[in-house]
Amino acid sequence: MAQPPDITDTFVREVDENLRRDRLSDFARKHGAWLVAAVVLFLAASGGWIYWQYRQQQEAERQVEQLAQVYTSIAGGNLSGASQQLDALGTDGRKAVRASALFMRAAIAIEQNDQKLAIATFQKIAADESLPKPYRDLALIRQTAIEFDRLKPQDVVSRLEPLAKPGTPWFGSAGEMTAVALIKQGKKREAGQLYAAIAKDRTVPDAIRARAVQIASSLGVDATGGLPTMPAQ
Repeated sequence: MAQPPDITDTFVREVDENLRRDRLSDFARKHGAWLVAAVVLFLAASGGWIYWQYRQQQEAERQVEQLAQVYTSIAGGNLSGASQQLDALGTDGRKAVRASALFMRAAIAIEQNDQKLAIATFQKIAADESLPKPYRDLALIRQTAIEFDRLKPQDVVSRLEPLAKPGTPWFGSAGEMTAVALIKQGKKREAGQLYAAIAKDRTVPDAIRARAVQIASSLGVDATGGLPTMPAQ
């Protein structure tokens, strides 16, 4: 005799689906407004971010164009007008533009024999932690080069100590000034060893390495192994 079909599983599934629909409906009624508000807020924030990025890019392009115009003015001999524009960009410009403007402003100050302004400008760059470290380190080296004759030898050594190490980007320049300061302190052996280290560092420009070999030799340190290799003829 045929058995009646078991409708238990089918019934349970239908009840389960109905419950889920009811729960979703209740959730939508209770939280729908919040969900819509959240979506709207997300879209508004995303749109605002995209617009802000667009405006930032436009502003950066405008500042680069201004900087290019300044260089044109300098090439034409209009240092006064260029200085005013550089001062503005050095204050309000974006990072790369600001750094370039400040370096150029310091260069003009040096050209005009205004060492006080040049030193202050390099100090400003070196102290600006929002700028990349290579910019700040270079500014410190330039500042020290201008002030070198007025600084105590130990002040030079202490200031440049982080940069006067093999492998650092400005080792050649920082190492040379540190070595001269050591000589002024009577530490000729240490200076000679530093010159030898400069000569051996192949990341240092060849002109500085060749000079380091000669000075190290005069201080009694053999650094000929660090002589730059001459290209084959």
